Order: sequence, then C-alpha cells, then structure tokens
Amino acid sequence: MSFILGKKLKMTQIWKDGKVVPVTVVHAEPNKVSIVRNKERDGYEAVQVSLGKKKREFRNLSHEPIAMGDFSIDAEVTVEAFKEGEKVRVSGIMKGRGFQGVVKRHNFAGGPKTHGQKNRFRHPGSIGSTAFQRVVPGRRMAGHMGMTRVTLKNLVVAAVDKEHNLIFLKGAVPGVTGGLIEISNLK
Repeated sequence: MSFILGKKLKMTQIWKDGKVVPVTVVHAEPNKVSIVRNKERDGYEAVQVSLGKKKREFRNLSHEPIAMGDFSIDAEVTVEAFKEGEKVRVSGIMKGRGFQGVVKRHNFAGGPKTHGQKNRFRHPGSIGSTAFQRVVPGRRMAGHMGMTRVTLKNLVVAAVDKEHNLIFLKGAVPGVTGGLIEISNLK
C-alpha cells in the first residue's frame, strides 16, 4: 500500500530504452501521517497524511487486509514507496475554465449556417418538450466548467528521484501547475 500527496511541477520528456517518454513531474515532499484508522475503532481501515495544511485520507479499498502496523502517527511517507514501472491512480482538481457555452462544455455541434439561421451558430437548440412544460433536471446547458475532481487510473511511474523527492508519471496528470495531486496504488 503506497500513497502520497504531491505538487504538480511541469510536463517534460525523458529518454527510456532509446525512446522519448512524455512525463509529468510531481514534487512529493515527505508526508506526515496524521491519523490512522482501524476496523475495530472506526469500522474501516485508512491512513490520513498531510502535506503542509492539506490533508487527505487514503482508504483500503481492496478486500485484502493490509499491515496497518507499518503506519504510526507522525511517521513519514516518502517517494521511496513507489517503484519504477508500477501502475498508480492519480487524482487532482481540473483547471477552472469559467462560464462556457454548450459547444465547448458539452461538445455540441451548434446550429447550421444556412436555412434561415442568423446568429445561432453556437447555441444549444431546443431545451424542452411540450409535455413537461419545464426544463428537465440534468439538461446539458451552458454553465461553469472545470474545477472538478478527476481521477486517472493505470498511469505508469516512469522514474523516481529519491534525492530530490520527485516522481515522474508517464503522460498527463489532471490539475494546474502547483496543484495538489494524490498518488496511490490502491486497487
């Protein structure tokens, strides 16, 4: 069971086996264990770690028992818990994009440029039916886009720099530069 909180630094590329691999660099300073939850007292197993003022709880979602004795309060979780080639789950907060229309937010096609349409190229079209006489809940419309939690599974750890507390993840990772990233190998 390995997990850590880190900050997204940048995207770059590294050479691996004669090929260029796009990677995201995550700076993961040692996290302190702030709470350890167990089945007897809390009803589930979890470990809460903190990075500065940010705290996150990592639950044991697998049905296999884990060695919770490895974790104690004020212990440190470092990048040494991850190995090169390991598959991980990464979560972050997506970039905020403000108020967006339906073409950008929901990939609508927009209206036709001909057949009597004048200024309705990027509008949603009809939003309701005659039976309900109202807009049904869940209708895709223009609105605030972004700032949602995004989780990517099966990202590969391309490299680990233990000296500088860096984890190189293959591919793109959600979030802004400097944003908080959760990395775990929990099933």
